[in-house]
Amino acid sequence: MKVSFLNIKSINDCHRKELHAALDRVLDSGWLVLGKEVESFEREFAAYCGVEHCIGVGNGLEALHLVLRAWGVGAGDEVIVPSNTYIATWLAASYTGAVPVAVEPDPVTFNIDPARIEAAITPRTRAIVPVHLYGQSADMDAIMRIADKHGLKVLEDVAQAHGARYKGRRTGGLGHAAGFSFYPGKNLGALGDGGAVTTNDPLLADRIRVLRNYGSRIKYHNEVIGFNSRLDELQAAFLRVKLSTLDADNTRRQQIAAAYQSGLAGSELQLPAVPEWADPVWHLYVVRTRQREVLQQKLGTLGVGTLIHYPIPPHRQAAYVSLFSETSFPLAEAMADEVLSLPMGPHLTDVEVETVIRALRGSF
Repeated sequence: MKVSFLNIKSINDCHRKELHAALDRVLDSGWLVLGKEVESFEREFAAYCGVEHCIGVGNGLEALHLVLRAWGVGAGDEVIVPSNTYIATWLAASYTGAVPVAVEPDPVTFNIDPARIEAAITPRTRAIVPVHLYGQSADMDAIMRIADKHGLKVLEDVAQAHGARYKGRRTGGLGHAAGFSFYPGKNLGALGDGGAVTTNDPLLADRIRVLRNYGSRIKYHNEVIGFNSRLDELQAAFLRVKLSTLDADNTRRQQIAAAYQSGLAGSELQLPAVPEWADPVWHLYVVRTRQREVLQQKLGTLGVGTLIHYPIPPHRQAAYVSLFSETSFPLAEAMADEVLSLPMGPHLTDVEVETVIRALRGSF
């Protein structure tokens, strides 16, 4: 049996009838940008996250960028980011003209280590951007205490953690604001690109709504130099469909993760660790081994698809080599060399999950 790493077609096929109905609803409305579908999704997703405001934008990177820009972050400023994350987190800071300042992860959870954040703060630091990596929340209370002490803003990067909880509270409402991606492979994925900002700050929400729409709240009246970053009606309609089953889909992910944890216990793999305060939604199930290349090759021959998240850390990318050519982040570098993501998604059957476990057990 072949087990693909991710099968987006199978995930969307579960919603085929409802997605077609959503398409018809948008076509019949005759309104394609910033209409009732976006308004409805923003209201529904804000309620889901337990916040007052949601603003739909073009993608997850723009969600982060627009928040930082709305806070006035710019040239000469610094933004603290994890050393191990997808490069979009860093790019959001760079888009404003600020410098990303990398902080290493907790070696157990792989999320940014609060104990290391304070040492990275300088008079130029304006914000901290913790990433809820792989679907598990960062230690937000510890991060917020540091931010409050130094008068900093906290922007959650929730691209991988739709619906995850921290001490019973959903991600997206734990910092001063949050940025979401709805890229098709996410837990809540559109059928194209999309993103959103969530916040309890009405002034920030208003600022983001202006910035996303050319700096305008009234057509042809441009208050500031803005951007074109709007969640379109069709993607909003699709997201409304999939939001209705997000909790059920996340529950299935949790069941699969539990099967992996049990079935791979005692193996030579380093399995994910979950703190008692975290309730992850397992966007990714990531194991760690120094034999990564050999293992990935063996699994491939057995028909089990895997991916590496991420093979090159941001500070080693050509885009940032001029800033970090003399800097080493050994934990991020070790993870880049050793992590391997196993098949994960609500589409996986019990038989497929057991196939993955047997393949791994037989590869050592």
